[in-house]
Amino acid sequence: MARGLAPLLTSRTMHELSIISSIVQIAEAEVEKAGAQRVESIELDIGELAGIEFSALDFAWEVGVSQTVLESAERHIHRIGGEARCSECETVFDMQALYDPCPSCGSFFSEILKGKELSVKALTVT
Repeated sequence: MARGLAPLLTSRTMHELSIISSIVQIAEAEVEKAGAQRVESIELDIGELAGIEFSALDFAWEVGVSQTVLESAERHIHRIGGEARCSECETVFDMQALYDPCPSCGSFFSEILKGKELSVKALTVT
């Protein structure tokens, strides 16, 4: 890692960098399987409740994909909003944070239906 970059990497950015490393591994495996050379575009599904800091992901992306099959790939991120079902009253509601209470009954017990996704949705390889 470049010396000048080290002070800029926080523990939060390091978390996103490890996620990017996993994405690179998936992309490399798919490129090899297809007999291709590189990834032209990548689509990611990332939930708002997945614990990803999007600005840290953006910052770490260039470092994480440098000299990999993803280096020149066009990146598309589909942000998936949080949704939960209250365990007490069964109300389905939008969830902004993991511990949001049910807007109908105030209960903190809920099942998360959407928003924790973190997956590679599609790759275009050449």
